[in-house]
Amino acid sequence: MKYNNKQQAVLLLKDGTIFHGKSIGISGTTFGEIAFNTGTTGYQEIFTDPSYYGQIMVTTNAHIGNYGVNVNEVESDSVKISGLVCKNFSMNYSRVDAEGSLYDYFEKQNLIVISDVDTRALVSYIRDNGAMNAIISTDGTSIEELKAKLEQAPDMEGLDLASVVSTKEPYFFGDEKANYKIAALDLGIKTNILRNLAKRDCYIKVYPFNATFEDLKSFNPDGYFLSNGPGDPDPLASAQEVARNILAENKPLFGICLGHQVIALANGISTYKMFNGHRGINHPVKNVITGKGEITSQNHGFAVNKEQLENHPDFELTHVHLNDGTVAGMRMKSKNCFSVQYHPEASPGPHDSSYLFDQFIENIKSSKN
Repeated sequence: MKYNNKQQAVLLLKDGTIFHGKSIGISGTTFGEIAFNTGTTGYQEIFTDPSYYGQIMVTTNAHIGNYGVNVNEVESDSVKISGLVCKNFSMNYSRVDAEGSLYDYFEKQNLIVISDVDTRALVSYIRDNGAMNAIISTDGTSIEELKAKLEQAPDMEGLDLASVVSTKEPYFFGDEKANYKIAALDLGIKTNILRNLAKRDCYIKVYPFNATFEDLKSFNPDGYFLSNGPGDPDPLASAQEVARNILAENKPLFGICLGHQVIALANGISTYKMFNGHRGINHPVKNVITGKGEITSQNHGFAVNKEQLENHPDFELTHVHLNDGTVAGMRMKSKNCFSVQYHPEASPGPHDSSYLFDQFIENIKSSKN
């Protein structure tokens, strides 16, 4: 047993609040924006989601690690969270298709984890006081040293993180004999998005975050996709320019999460930093076009300005978050373009939102006729 109940650990928030816990045995210090996820399953998908880059994750589920890890459940090539805070970390795991323990998975990537934290109190505090930078330490670093390190940490607002997690070189996904070709701009793309497109007869070429429209167009795609990703969408000037050029040619365009925000910014609709953001797999969304509800997976700390969207002559609000009324989806009236703030590929409904990929394919078909 690697776990040592006597190994003290600490979480320090930017406002000076301290939470104490225990190390699971991986020594070190790490910082990031503190965020919490309310999902009861899917921790491996959360930890490897590029949209979480730069964040210390607090899991509200009481037990983490109990079903191990499986290579087929990753959303990228590595763990993307900066650190983990949880209540109970399980060294033992039980699942037929598990390939190893979460501890071994974290140890290989040197991820700092604090357990035995009162996560209910922590999440309640974050909900009342908002998202903020934090630092966790399991190596005995003094509080004064941690405060000094935390002062140097950059704020999430204005931070471009898509450039960090994006692919460095273009790559292909799917069957090259597929009927439809998609050019995808990687701002932190999840693998399951690519799987969903590929199983709908698409061959995808994935481009780095700073690729130009001419780069994407050279693939001669039938449609374009702007992916999810971490950080503030406002600094992503090149991605916004790509979106404007795609719309100028009126090619089918689909955006998810950060891609959704980029489309808004490309059309003069602003985005803003949310007090806490939405992170979980049980977020209720209403499709205002059909009147149907969807249980959705969400992971974002920024949102599209609803008032500006509704006042824009060429945009229509298509989906709304039922908890707080924020923008969950939109489409353009004169262009072949739509986007959503949530993650249809995650399918917590389990299939409430999968129609969005079908809608994208239908838009491509109609554009070719």
